[in-house]
Amino acid sequence: MRKKEKRLIAAFYTTHDAMAFEEFCQEAGAEGRLIPLPREISAGCGLAWSAPPDGEGKVRELLQSAGITAQHLTVLEV
Repeated sequence: MRKKEKRLIAAFYTTHDAMAFEEFCQEAGAEGRLIPLPREISAGCGLAWSAPPDGEGKVRELLQSAGITAQHLTVLEV
């Protein structure tokens, strides 16, 4: 079993937003990846962006630059 660690989780309203954000982040060289939506969060989409827990400012900046609104942005142990 994999050890849980704290991660910043950005959940999205739509799968389209999640996939567009992943592509934007890959092009920007941002650290993180798409994961299945953790059970602790209820959102419109089944995907979430997982990033280091100290990267909230960077993720907010990337969301704004990409023109995407996150439904939730929180730190969880996943």
